[in-house]
Amino acid sequence: MGVAGRGTKRSGLPSKAAIKKSKISNTKAAKVQSESESEDEVSESEDELDVSSEDELDKDESEDELDQDEIKLGSASEDEGDEGEEEADGDSPKDGSKQTSKEQHAEQRKVLQERKLQRKSGVQVQHIKSLWERLRVKNPPVPKQVREKLCDEIWKLSKDVIRDLVLKHDASRVVQTLVKYSSKERREAVTTALKSHFYELATSSYGKYLLVKLLHYGTKDSRGLILDELHGKLRKLMRHREGAYVVEDLYTLYSSAEQKKQMIREFWGAEYAVFKESGKGKTIQEITSESVEKRTLIAKNLIGTITASVEKGSTGFQILHAAMKDYIQIINDEETRELIELLHEQFAELIHTPEGADVACFLLARATAKERKQIIKSLKEHAMSLIKNEYGNLVVITLFLTVDDTVLVSKALFGEYAEHLHELVVDKYSRRPFLYLLNGLDGRFFSPSVQKELKHYVELSQETSKKPNDQKKKELLDKISPAFYKSITDHTTEILSENIGSQFIGEVFLNNAPISDDKREEAISALIETFKGDFEEEEHPINKAFSVRLLKSLTQGGKWDAKTKTLIKLDVPGIGSDFATRFYEEVIGDSLEKWIENKDTSFIVVSIFESIDDKNAQFFKDLKKIKKDVKKASQEDNKGAQLLVKLAGF
Repeated sequence: MGVAGRGTKRSGLPSKAAIKKSKISNTKAAKVQSESESEDEVSESEDELDVSSEDELDKDESEDELDQDEIKLGSASEDEGDEGEEEADGDSPKDGSKQTSKEQHAEQRKVLQERKLQRKSGVQVQHIKSLWERLRVKNPPVPKQVREKLCDEIWKLSKDVIRDLVLKHDASRVVQTLVKYSSKERREAVTTALKSHFYELATSSYGKYLLVKLLHYGTKDSRGLILDELHGKLRKLMRHREGAYVVEDLYTLYSSAEQKKQMIREFWGAEYAVFKESGKGKTIQEITSESVEKRTLIAKNLIGTITASVEKGSTGFQILHAAMKDYIQIINDEETRELIELLHEQFAELIHTPEGADVACFLLARATAKERKQIIKSLKEHAMSLIKNEYGNLVVITLFLTVDDTVLVSKALFGEYAEHLHELVVDKYSRRPFLYLLNGLDGRFFSPSVQKELKHYVELSQETSKKPNDQKKKELLDKISPAFYKSITDHTTEILSENIGSQFIGEVFLNNAPISDDKREEAISALIETFKGDFEEEEHPINKAFSVRLLKSLTQGGKWDAKTKTLIKLDVPGIGSDFATRFYEEVIGDSLEKWIENKDTSFIVVSIFESIDDKNAQFFKDLKKIKKDVKKASQEDNKGAQLLVKLAGF
């Protein structure tokens, strides 16, 4: 065995100092190598772009101002600075190298800059970027004349090398800014210059942002040009990580109704992707009814695109929902099972579009009990967003209509809803499932088209839903009604401040939602308490027209039938004569004259007159005492007072 070298112990093992020095040396070597390799790399980082509004479209222009290679070098410099704490501010490092760390990085930046200039159109790109830095300044804003001059210069330099610019990280931003600030003619010129390269842009990490800009700022003709070039390639783009977002924006934001139909037809198969007129004017049901082979082929193509898109994470895309809606119109039982298996964990991503909600409702109606349990489980954490959504609330109603296991539904959803009920009942969408439980598919709350749609899902569910709808509705109402009354008791003022909230209170009491007598009494007392005080104050709830309607309904104790134009009396505890007597004694009392003189509140007094059964009640005694005042009020165009005079025989 040889003599032990420097830095080792006699045992042959390295000393701690040698280990430390070796680690430092290896780390530095690795970092130098990493920095060298990073000089020729193009940054792969992406900027998120939301094209739902112009402000968000512009957001990407203000980010990542430094070249990505420089960021990498700077980051490496900071890391090495941490390691070299023993070095003294630029002094020669202990490993004996001739340059300090600062000098090394300066040299690397110089080499990087030289390499950029040696690339294709490198000098032009650098000059263009220097002009762009002046153009993109937002604070203070660039004067219009200066901006136009800069745009002219940039376009003059870039029009011949535009394809080299649009696929690069920072250079692509230059063209985006040019499109934003240029005239309509120049935007058209940019679009024309990029013709035959739109697919390449759509699949580029950086080029896709420019394509979206061209769609956003472009004309109807330029959008048509882009769509025509992408025609036949949409199925392929939907399977591409970058391209899928471009297709979605093109479908949801920039396509006409006819163009959308054309885009969806591409998913039917190659025939419809190649020939635009193929299948035009026909529904998918009409096409597939022509032959079994066509149905099989179209169904196979649709589920292939749907499956690939779901696996790529595009389940929430509206264009995919539209393709799914076509698919469910020709689907068989076996394919239904497969689609449910594919989507049940991402079910919540369907509800925010009309097409997606249709698909969700259809699958719920056709699902087995086991499959519905899986779907409900996946929806549990999205309960609030589901019911508040314009289309999602119909999915909740479909759950109520089709799922036999009401215990499962109530456990999954009502726990969330009960806590926020006072917020949900004053929202025009989220209140509808509760109104269904109280009134069924009443025409006052559900349009004929919505009723027809929901009844269709009930028909589809007949094979898998055995429990009668009325029974399911009653069981669900029994479970949620305590939350109705508690919400009214605890948040009376908040609910009563909105027209639809006032309407909801009326429906709860008039439909006699099941609850113990003491809880109902507690809710009625809270409601009456809200109307106490001087009603001549502007903030008093009685000064809202919908509050007058609510009190009239509760004092009359019935519902108005618009068809027969009559009041249908209801036998409900706490309303009608009982409510009228309590309201007069606790709220009106000595202010009866003022209530009659007011043109709005006088109708409440009329309803009290008609409702109180006991003709010896204090109300009638007090009314006789102010007989002259009632007659005087009736002469001042006060219809309520006029009616009261007639009823009382004054």
